[in-house]
Amino acid sequence: MICAVYKSSKKAETYLYVNNRDDFSQVPQPLMDLFGVPQFVTLLPIVKLTKLAGAELDKVKADLAEQGFYLQLPPPNENLLKQHRREMGLDENPIK
Repeated sequence: MICAVYKSSKKAETYLYVNNRDDFSQVPQPLMDLFGVPQFVTLLPIVKLTKLAGAELDKVKADLAEQGFYLQLPPPNENLLKQHRREMGLDENPIK
C-alpha cells in the first residue's frame, strides 16, 4: 500500500494522507476548505514502514483503510511558563 502525503497551504505543520495521489474524494469538503490547496509532499510505502515522524503508523493505516484519509495536526504548543515553573520546582497554583 502506497499513500500520498500533502501539506496544507493554510495550516502550518498540517498534513493530509490519502490512498491515491490527487484523489481527495473521501475527504469531507469542510476539511478541504480548512486545509486549503493541497501541496504534494511525497509518496510513502506505508506497508513497508515501521514508524512515521509525527504520527502513529497504526493510526495512519487504520484511518486510511476505514475513511480513506488521515489528517496529521501539528503538536500542541508547549506552555513555556509552566515548563519553567516545573523546572524551578515552583507550584503552578498561587499560595493561599
